[in-house]
Amino acid sequence: MRPEVAVRERAALGEGPTWDPATGRLTWVDILGCRVHTYDPASGRRTVMATGQHVGAAKPRAGGGLVVNLRDGIGLYAADGAFSWLVHDPVAGRRGNDAAVAPDGALWAGTMRYDEQPGGGTLSRIAPDGSVTEILDAVAVSNGTGWSPDGSLMYYIDSPTRRIDVCRVDGPRLLDRRPLATVEEGAGFPDGLTVDADGCVWVALWDGAALRRYTPRGDLDRTVRLPVRRPTACAFGGPGLRDLYVTTARTGPGRPHPLSGSLLVLPDAGPGMPSPAFAG
Repeated sequence: MRPEVAVRERAALGEGPTWDPATGRLTWVDILGCRVHTYDPASGRRTVMATGQHVGAAKPRAGGGLVVNLRDGIGLYAADGAFSWLVHDPVAGRRGNDAAVAPDGALWAGTMRYDEQPGGGTLSRIAPDGSVTEILDAVAVSNGTGWSPDGSLMYYIDSPTRRIDVCRVDGPRLLDRRPLATVEEGAGFPDGLTVDADGCVWVALWDGAALRRYTPRGDLDRTVRLPVRRPTACAFGGPGLRDLYVTTARTGPGRPHPLSGSLLVLPDAGPGMPSPAFAG
């Protein structure tokens, strides 16, 4: 598979691609640029919205609009663009990072400290009514989160551990957390992930210039090299959820590749699974 350029962009820290089947558009964020982007591959139309503060993730809502994981908590944008706080919980030195919507419509949102201090971040479940259940209270860089096709397993990444973990799901609880796979030293750090229709886990390797696909047993069965050093996350979209979109970052030492910060796509890499909308 050869990556192509879907959107040429200079995002400082592109992240969190999510396909919205209701609109036929891909949504992703530039965390440090405080921007939410959308892209319609059928027409090529794009939109960009400023959030006013760092935004770790933006996911579609069932009634239209977006739920966003911001520096100071969880915010809601209505379909007309009006903003309100669902959870306002500012903590000095901390911001929202990756997030994902579970099959039941709840948002699982991660946080991290700007200095990436171990134990400074969290993973929480936010119900549609705004009630918060803290699931993990001592992570460093809360990142990729996704579910198996039957919803019985959840995959999770705390990037500095180099692990892709798997947990058994029991309602809002996670049980039996264990490593599914570990990314070896020198191959980069696991960042965002998505799960395909076969139950395989695709992971973006920050500083690894690649995507990897792991089977449900944890076996590495595919590696896709990318031109950019820092891919951040991936998601299936387009007709039949067959195209795999990849966000990338420009931030970091050295001179970035010209495509760093752009949205890439791997045509016909799927099929993936539909992304649920936030029920709040």
